[in-house]
Amino acid sequence: MLMVPFTAQSHLNQALQLSFLISSNYQIEVHYAASSKHNRQVKHRLTGGGDRSSSDLLSKIHFHDLPMPHFLSPLPNPNSTSKFPAHLQSSFDATLHLRHPVATLLRQLSATARRLVVIHDTLMSFVVQDVADIPNAESYNFRCVSAFSSCCMNSHYKGESIPPLEECFVTDDILRLSAVQAEFLKIKQGDILNTSRQMESSYLDLDMAKNEHNVNNKQWAIAPLINRVRTINPTSGNECLLWLEKQPPKSVMYVSFGSTISMTDEQIEALALGLKESKQRFLWVLRDADKADIFTGEVRNLKLPNGFEESVKETGMVVRDWAPQMEILGHRSVGGFMSHCGWNSCLESLSLGVPIAAWPMHSDQPYNAVLITEILKVGIEVREWADKSEVVSSCTIKKAVERLMASDEGEEIRKRAEELGGVLRDATEEGGVSKMEMDSFIAHITR
Repeated sequence: MLMVPFTAQSHLNQALQLSFLISSNYQIEVHYAASSKHNRQVKHRLTGGGDRSSSDLLSKIHFHDLPMPHFLSPLPNPNSTSKFPAHLQSSFDATLHLRHPVATLLRQLSATARRLVVIHDTLMSFVVQDVADIPNAESYNFRCVSAFSSCCMNSHYKGESIPPLEECFVTDDILRLSAVQAEFLKIKQGDILNTSRQMESSYLDLDMAKNEHNVNNKQWAIAPLINRVRTINPTSGNECLLWLEKQPPKSVMYVSFGSTISMTDEQIEALALGLKESKQRFLWVLRDADKADIFTGEVRNLKLPNGFEESVKETGMVVRDWAPQMEILGHRSVGGFMSHCGWNSCLESLSLGVPIAAWPMHSDQPYNAVLITEILKVGIEVREWADKSEVVSSCTIKKAVERLMASDEGEEIRKRAEELGGVLRDATEEGGVSKMEMDSFIAHITR
């Protein structure tokens, strides 16, 4: 099996988690192909905490460093009118040059296998197109978004936005890159979706019915990927995990906005004051958005109000490095997650029973926030999407934190989130719907 991920961190990570699941639970040889920079990135972030189990899993995967042309790696622009990470576009566009290296790898691997199965990100459909010319190879599209957001975005582009969230949340450049993929989606023999029928059954059916690229294709919903092969150890010695050990159960709001969000200095200050004024415990991962190459060049210095960390040392902690999110969300002290609602973060939070304070920024995130707050009812919104261009005030942030962490409504939401987490985890056990769908996919490709 050959995994061909897109270059954004959340896509790289989801493809790697799927690689672990297949190589460990089904004893299939898995190859993972990306540029040397992106292979290094995804491995570094998995093992940054010295987790031995992750290192063991990585040793089972065959990594291939694809030659990728030089791409620019500017600092993100926190003052941009769009929160989409346009500064990564150079690296996104460079993926189109991976077609020929991938074709060479396809021929090499297919020569030594009865069947070569290629699993690729939707945004890498152009790159894997040569699979159609290899008799013993077949490809499957790995979709790293929710079925609900997929339905909504398809409707949006057809002029029937549901729900009616005005303005798209991406750039013309990424839309052009997406358009390049469309013709080659016809090659795939099915879709693997990082979601669960226990959570999105009706939207999976709707997506299958309305998406023109799904005609005569199969569909497997296999989430959540977490907890299937890697043991989560929420007391593994990391500094922030040691701090969580000292906090009461379900008392801490975890605050993190993923790898593509860059906030203005004004917004950072308002967030700091809102957290402080809420008088609730919090663990805040304060990082700027990733650059295209995370290992080189300068990084923006994110400033907090003078004396902030000292003033909240009894109730809050600020982390400025990459944090072990799964271990944090799995810790008994964490009772809420203020999130940008990237699908990876949503799945991790919900599968561990942690409710979400939704603060979406771009791409599929606004739709994920609607799914979380209005449909599943396992979270609250920090601010309305219509106000997305405005700085969210400290007062608004304070009220959102208090609402989720210190109110009867928040307690009810937390109970629903915990129930959903149990359902999602059960779905991956023997006899569970996600486990059966994964088994069905494996049976199909090994037929």
